[in-house]
Amino acid sequence: MIPKHFHLVGNRTSFVLAEISVFMTVCLQSAGDPSVNMLCYWGAPVREGFGLLKPDKVKHGNYGIRSMCPKSVEDMSAGRSFVGFIRDGKVSVLRLRGENYDHNGKLEQLQLKNNRIRSIVCGGAGAVLLADAGRVLVMDKSTVCRPLKGLERQVIQITCGDQHSMALTKDGQLFVWGENSHGQLGLRKEHPGSPSAQQVKSLCGIPLAQISAGGDHSFVLSLSGVVFGWGKNSAGQLGLGDTTDRHIPTVVNSLNRKKTVSISCGGKHTATLSKGGTVFTFGSGGFGQLGHNSFKDEHHPRVVAELWGSKVSQVTCGRRHTLVSVSSSKLIYSFGCGMQGQLGNGEMIKQSVPLPVDLSNECDHEYMIEKLIAGENHSFALFFKELESKPKSTLRGVLTLNDRMIDRWVSERDSWKVIKKEINTVFSSAASLNGSFLKTSCDEHYQTSVEHCGLDFDLVKTSFAKLSENERLISEVVKVVQQKLLPSLNPNPTGVESLRLYLLLPELIRGFRKKRTELTGALASKILQLNPAARKVLEMYWSKLPDDWLKGLVKLFHKESAELIGQISCGKTGHDLIRHMQNFLQILQMLYEVCCSTHNTITNSDFIIHEVNDLIVKLQVTLKNLAMILLDLRFTEDFNDLVTLKDYYLGIIEILVKFPFAADTQSKQRMFCYLQMHLQFSPDQEMLMLNDNVLRVNRESLLTDTLQYLRQNTHSFYHLLEVVFIGENGIDWRGLSAEFFTLLSQSLLKWEKKVLEVQGNSLVWFNPHHTQGNKDFYYLGVICGMALYNHHYIDINFPLALYKKLLKLSPTLNDLEELSPVEAGNLKNLLEEDEDVVDILFLDFTVRGQELIPNGGQIQVNKVNRQKYVDLYVDFVFNKSVKNQFKHFSRGFSKGCPLDIWSMFHPEELQELLQGSPKYEWKELQTSASYESCSASDELIKNFWTVFFEFSEENKKKFLMFLYGRKRVPVGGFSMCSLKIRQSDGPDPDDRLPEAQTCFGRLILPKYSDINTLRNKLVHAINFCKVFGRG
Repeated sequence: MIPKHFHLVGNRTSFVLAEISVFMTVCLQSAGDPSVNMLCYWGAPVREGFGLLKPDKVKHGNYGIRSMCPKSVEDMSAGRSFVGFIRDGKVSVLRLRGENYDHNGKLEQLQLKNNRIRSIVCGGAGAVLLADAGRVLVMDKSTVCRPLKGLERQVIQITCGDQHSMALTKDGQLFVWGENSHGQLGLRKEHPGSPSAQQVKSLCGIPLAQISAGGDHSFVLSLSGVVFGWGKNSAGQLGLGDTTDRHIPTVVNSLNRKKTVSISCGGKHTATLSKGGTVFTFGSGGFGQLGHNSFKDEHHPRVVAELWGSKVSQVTCGRRHTLVSVSSSKLIYSFGCGMQGQLGNGEMIKQSVPLPVDLSNECDHEYMIEKLIAGENHSFALFFKELESKPKSTLRGVLTLNDRMIDRWVSERDSWKVIKKEINTVFSSAASLNGSFLKTSCDEHYQTSVEHCGLDFDLVKTSFAKLSENERLISEVVKVVQQKLLPSLNPNPTGVESLRLYLLLPELIRGFRKKRTELTGALASKILQLNPAARKVLEMYWSKLPDDWLKGLVKLFHKESAELIGQISCGKTGHDLIRHMQNFLQILQMLYEVCCSTHNTITNSDFIIHEVNDLIVKLQVTLKNLAMILLDLRFTEDFNDLVTLKDYYLGIIEILVKFPFAADTQSKQRMFCYLQMHLQFSPDQEMLMLNDNVLRVNRESLLTDTLQYLRQNTHSFYHLLEVVFIGENGIDWRGLSAEFFTLLSQSLLKWEKKVLEVQGNSLVWFNPHHTQGNKDFYYLGVICGMALYNHHYIDINFPLALYKKLLKLSPTLNDLEELSPVEAGNLKNLLEEDEDVVDILFLDFTVRGQELIPNGGQIQVNKVNRQKYVDLYVDFVFNKSVKNQFKHFSRGFSKGCPLDIWSMFHPEELQELLQGSPKYEWKELQTSASYESCSASDELIKNFWTVFFEFSEENKKKFLMFLYGRKRVPVGGFSMCSLKIRQSDGPDPDDRLPEAQTCFGRLILPKYSDINTLRNKLVHAINFCKVFGRG
């Protein structure tokens, strides 16, 4: 019997088990407890009283129903060939009349030596017994019992089909044995079957609550109501919508979230029971055993409509008939094959709807139905009197962790030996942990799916916090998790419940002080080994985590990554170190993408690993030491060590650039430079320059000369560009080429081919109407790529959307708002308008005369499809309308910047690297200035800054162009560029103009006599002096 408030494993999770136990077909407790008050049975003829009582003690009721009150019967089971009884822990069986046995046998007590039996399940030819100690015995058709081979663990549940059996262990492992002709063992298809127990490894990690075996099919039920079936499916008895056999456990998706608490398998049909009392049946219906008022098979689970609202408390399947009980009304219903009287209605018919079994009045009022048993041609019901104390159930669920268990460990109420054994059981079992800390309020754990994990995070946090306070407990947990749990994890989990572990373990590991790095590394490795579908679900679970949990998860892997990179920057080397670092970074990459998609409070800065900068400094020092050796031409033993170390650090940087979140913008720039240098000095012959990479251009024909140069196809893009302005004496030490790209940008905007369109807000986008000049967009891309590779800026205001597209990210409505605020504003209004307003706008699925979808001109935008319209509109602007233009631009960009690690930058970073910072902090320019042959307190310098700050914004930018050859602010602001002001002491200063040494960021000021002269000369210089190097 199942008590109403049965608790086995403590609060939350034990409540789940208690819920399930109320409905499940259960085994009844052993000696010392009250026995069955009454047993009713009906169906094919059997020995009167079964040998438990004399025939005259058996009461005959209506329609062949018999009742009796045997002593000490604790449990029973009926199969095809036997019916078995447990009395005082001993088993007696009676052979039933059948094809090979033409009379009913006598009751025979099995010889079991010292084994005390608590459960028996009869199958097709024999039976399986479960002893109190959790040992399994197998009875063959000759009633000889032998211990099951291959199963040394403690078993808590057993079940038996025609030719196969299953056992569930305390630590959540499922074992099977017998025939495998239809895949009923759940092993691989080619497995021939086995007389010894075999573990169903595909279910490892699933916290199972119940197991059930049918004729040649099998089912299990998880703690959160997920149903798995496999084996024979000829009549659809697996509920999967077809008749194909399954050789591995398969989720019955149509039963998800139905709060299933019990399963029972018949010969070729299956029944499930939901928490609210709803019954689903499926499979063979030829005898009416599905109860759907028809004799058709059902391939999907279908509600038994006749029982709707009855709040069924038990359901059990015989070979071709089904029994259900309703506790509130004390009624038993039957349907299916009644040819042997097993329906208890007095008719030998096939019955396709549930009808009550006619029990005596005594049963109706004095007794409570405790257990139904349906055999092949027989039906049984066990009763207890309502007022008598009820025996405890032997239902066992997998051992799970909970706060009450942790309290007991911390208080040390039990011996250390007992505590240590429980720790070993729970923390070595993925199933045990996955069944722990379930959120039972409002039955939330029954909603477990790819989006909901079903965990009670608050309970987990408080419980693990208590556990971490006890060093002795933590030490034992660490050992078990490291040595047993993590190595056992299955990379191909069958159900989503097995992924809860990956949420629990990080929180647990965070509380460890010892071996945290090793455990985090092992966990990271296991996460990365998960198949893609499982990893996708895990990422979904991460996205639903409370903010503090997600932050904790990021901090755990961030801290370990930082520590490893810190060790590397301190000179530690090794392949294991690199492997662990890569694993941590890959997990952080997954978390970073989750955080980007969920828009939570975790920012990019939370992912930056500042130790990366230390590594870059270490590489810089190593390169400097190598350079000194090369200059001195003294090749000592240290030289080879330094070369090896340099290559090692560059190898680490090549790994880091694959993880854009790991470094700040300036660190990425430095990594880009070092890898660029490494590439330029590569011995690869394809990278050798075909000429000097010198571009000679005329200021008046800048764009024409540049395109002509590029079309010659002689430029080595792996090497830096050198620019010469024809007729000028300047030498390009980066100043000339900086000015070149600024002037070239202006030429591109004025290009008569109109490849670019300037919007009203000065942003620039591809001309969607320029469809013929593919090469034009290609060369535009080449020029932009060259600017990036040569560390210069272009003076073209592309929107952020361009850089998103280059990085294979999708532009959004917010990007359209940047490019075209009016269009975006209208679309945002559309999304917010009432339905009647949307209808009278008379919009259809076209933009600028182009259909967004086939026949879009005939489809009106309404409240239902308006989000789709907006998404397609944005896609049209940024993708569809400029598909070819961007395709060729992107190809050219990759040509112009052959070092493809530019993909390590975020869109905003890439935009700044190519276009400069949008922030003009002019005071910062003054702060960063240094002085030669003068000081900040000199009158000349004071006058200069007074004049400069009087300038308009336009003139300030002209000053930048005059001094640096560019108007753009470098990444990091003016503090990142050099401004040196030198006072010139030449004759006649008032007759001379200021000079700019562009390559060095040096401004040479004559010592003007007054501020007005300085103002006039400086304004003239920045507005009219175009020739390089001189005002």
